[in-house]
Amino acid sequence: MNPLLRLAIEAGPLVVFFVTNGQAGIFAATGAFMAATVVALALNYAIERRLPTMPLVSGLFVMAFGGLTLWLESELFIKLKPTIVNLLFSAILLGGLALGRPLLKPLFGAALQLNEDGWRALTLRWGLFFIVLAALNEVVWRSFSTDFWVSFKLFGIMPLTVVFALSQVPLINRTQLPDETEETDETAEAPSSAD
Repeated sequence: MNPLLRLAIEAGPLVVFFVTNGQAGIFAATGAFMAATVVALALNYAIERRLPTMPLVSGLFVMAFGGLTLWLESELFIKLKPTIVNLLFSAILLGGLALGRPLLKPLFGAALQLNEDGWRALTLRWGLFFIVLAALNEVVWRSFSTDFWVSFKLFGIMPLTVVFALSQVPLINRTQLPDETEETDETAEAPSSAD
């Protein structure tokens, strides 16, 4: 999928959440967020014919915590959702790493071809980054207004995640395996010693 389209699909529910919160408050925003998440997952499936693991897990948590928020009429649950999801992702990545399995490799192995050191480093960095996101969420929702927290989800967390992902490009470039098709082409073009 085109990276800009992917970003639009992933950010769409947050934009809906932000706009609806400004117009009708956190409970209406939570319902709209849940609906927009279902639409985003459906679009993702329609385009790729599969549901990526991380958006799917996050979507399930949106449904569960959003449902609790609306049912119990308590914004606590929707505010806790990012903390719990980020800690879950971190635990999975760092736990896999502790067991000698960099779990980003099966998730992104089709898109990236890295050596084992690259997969380990990338998995460790993302695992730690998810802890930072969880901590940031806790600080913001506990210290600021609900409106500020909603704005921070869109204008703080999303840009931070994009910047962090871009900051990993040097590691990816440094640990990327050579493209086998390029090696085959170079070998075919090289003159033989018999010439």
